[in-house]
Amino acid sequence: MATPTPSSTEPMVVLVSTKVVLTLPDDSLILTPASLVISPTSGKIVAITQEVLPRAVFPESTTYTDYGDKVLIPGLVDAHVHLNEPGRSEWEGFATGTKAAASGGVTTVVDMPLNAIPPTTTLEGFKVKVEASLGQCWVDVGFYGGVIPGNAEELLPLVEAGVRGFKGFLIESGVDEFPAVSVNDIALAMTTLKDTPTTLMFHAEMIPPISDSVGDAVQQSLPPLAPRGDLFSYSTFLESRPPAFETYAVEEILSLAELAPQLHLHIVHLSAVECIPLLKKAREAGINITAETCFHYLGLASEDIEDGDTRHKCCPPIRSQTNQDRLWEELTAPDACIKTVVSDHSPCTPELKLLPPHLQTITEDTYGSNMRHNDSGVDMTLSAAETVQPLIQAKVQGEGDFFAAWGGISSVGLGLPILHTAAAVRVAHGESAPTLLDIVRLCCQATAKQVGLSHRKGGLKVGMDADIAVFDDKEIWTLHTGEMRWKNKCSPWEGHQFKGRVHETWLRGQKVFQLGAPNQGFIQGVPVGEPILEKRTV
Repeated sequence: MATPTPSSTEPMVVLVSTKVVLTLPDDSLILTPASLVISPTSGKIVAITQEVLPRAVFPESTTYTDYGDKVLIPGLVDAHVHLNEPGRSEWEGFATGTKAAASGGVTTVVDMPLNAIPPTTTLEGFKVKVEASLGQCWVDVGFYGGVIPGNAEELLPLVEAGVRGFKGFLIESGVDEFPAVSVNDIALAMTTLKDTPTTLMFHAEMIPPISDSVGDAVQQSLPPLAPRGDLFSYSTFLESRPPAFETYAVEEILSLAELAPQLHLHIVHLSAVECIPLLKKAREAGINITAETCFHYLGLASEDIEDGDTRHKCCPPIRSQTNQDRLWEELTAPDACIKTVVSDHSPCTPELKLLPPHLQTITEDTYGSNMRHNDSGVDMTLSAAETVQPLIQAKVQGEGDFFAAWGGISSVGLGLPILHTAAAVRVAHGESAPTLLDIVRLCCQATAKQVGLSHRKGGLKVGMDADIAVFDDKEIWTLHTGEMRWKNKCSPWEGHQFKGRVHETWLRGQKVFQLGAPNQGFIQGVPVGEPILEKRTV
């Protein structure tokens, strides 16, 4: 086959491998030997040949790399990440969060409208967040807007400014500046956004009316969310947020969908499989609704969580192995309603996790601020008179308390090895599991489409951004704190062994990460990621 030649005379970058996941013109995916030709100037893929071409057929000025049988896939698009800057940069920040993403082959993240201060619920708040991101991002970053009570007039200006979608909570978010929405708020958001090319997303948990969170004896029950049992036992926490919280919220959303029949609705971090029949029935009826699930729901199970290990706390909660098995089955179902898999990277400082001593060493130096929050129905607000020392005293008393600990899991950049490892285990046990092509579909192609970026991101084909992850699908490695590149080295994935590791990450034709290279692998020395501010059109 003839050598692919770009239209200009600039030096080319050529990457070749015997295993490359390409996107065909009909958007199907194939695994094939291939040579990718990249323009360093435009950052685009300018030619592809489905064979490994030798170095000799290219001009001497070409930068040529043969990766052998390492897999080249599109850079992942993680469509659910909390970077928390400005305002809570002690939790995470653009620099550390995007470094973690790049180290795991993620080339685009989309930042949630909370927990930064101000939240992205106004045009001014959006401008403040974008300004804070400049010069800090190691991958490209898109932004969501937020839906809260009283901000309906801000939604269309945010669409014009380039947000990729909107998110609202049907239950308290845990931070005061991002309150839950009512049915009226949802209806107003739907009617406001109904003719726009955006996505309206929901944290779909809601306390069912006239019911208790842990049983059916409503006449004798305690108020919803009131725990019964040992607060340090994961089972107590799990029982306090049953599947009914999720199904009731989904039903509420579906009951309003007729207000905006063309608007794309989306359920974030779906955990309870009881929601799946509801969503499938709605889709069959023509409602434009999809869902995502998360790496932790697919790789962790409630039966394996030790009492007091609050690293595993998130909302909705990690559920049973049986529940997990049904989530896996849905990923490859022909009529699947779960279209994407994301991290929901939601970090905090170690003290807010209330970790027991054997999991986290706590010192006074870890207290960057007396952060206020309310999570899982437990008020953690500090009075003005409280100081660090009383806080330490209270925290020691609450170590391992699943109700008082902040809910959120750190995992941005780990998604590819998590899914690849878990899928391999399932196959070895004779269970259904996604293939590598399925993983690319779920974490690259479909996530890019979800946020209106499929014209640039999520695929290896001519004209797309040259965002590429180089993945050794055979390497066995164990995650230790030294490999965690997010700000606070706290994650339930610590100590887990994985099969498959990202060795390089390319962003728009530039190598931004190389495993084992100086500067912790960030060979550019300076971040080259950009905020994605183009107005969404699809």
